[in-house]
Amino acid sequence: MHITKSALSFLLLASRATAWTAHGLPRGRFLIGQWQAVAGISTDVVGQEKTESFRLKFKEGDKTLSPWHDIDLSNEDGSFNMVVEIPKMTRAKMEVATKEEGNPIAQDIKKGKLRDYHGPIFWNYGCLPQTWEDPGVKHPELGCFGDNDPIDVVEIGSSALAMGSVKSVKPLGVLAMIDDGELDWKVLAIATDDPLAKEYNDINDVPESIKAGIREWFRWYKTPDDKPINEFGFDEKFLDKAEAIKVIHETHDAWKKLMAGETDAGKLWTGK
Repeated sequence: MHITKSALSFLLLASRATAWTAHGLPRGRFLIGQWQAVAGISTDVVGQEKTESFRLKFKEGDKTLSPWHDIDLSNEDGSFNMVVEIPKMTRAKMEVATKEEGNPIAQDIKKGKLRDYHGPIFWNYGCLPQTWEDPGVKHPELGCFGDNDPIDVVEIGSSALAMGSVKSVKPLGVLAMIDDGELDWKVLAIATDDPLAKEYNDINDVPESIKAGIREWFRWYKTPDDKPINEFGFDEKFLDKAEAIKVIHETHDAWKKLMAGETDAGKLWTGK
């Protein structure tokens, strides 16, 4: 595929959209969490890394947990729990398997091949448990339906967070990405124990270079596969913290309806 000047500008911008570097990441292996911010939760690896057999399963004692359904969305201090799927500066497209029993983390597969980004993602990436972007609900302003997944989180802190770790984060804003006609919210957040957490309290506290880098990374990242660029609602702006929390609560309400059987689950695994 011919790489345009815009794409090259994106790569340069995204790579500079951070004041940190990732140290100590193991080459050729996944960075997998062996501890959890949520007490009592641990993870087990099943299968081989970088193969279709790989699964990262969650448990509490001898009980299997779903990282989507069994981990609380929020904490008493007002923070939210992020399930880390992809550590920053890595390429494997890992995700909570919403259609598998127990919802382990697995590597996404497209056209029979394990999916990798064409370059590293520069931030920690994951999802908020107990949320769901309902594909049957049309957004009143954007006219798009949800993407049938938990809501995504882009964590912009200083550390590379291990896959499978559950991290307390505070939301700073949210970006309305439109991917192939579906609404795919991206919550911008920071870990509550990160040194920058004291400085970043709302979207205007986040440097423009970071916000632009995130937006452009997600705009262009599928184009090497001859896919169109992604679009964004609300004039391509990040909405503020209050709007982010509103979106999180809306997706939590959608998840509660899903779990109550008020919404058709389709092929999603809900443990019912």
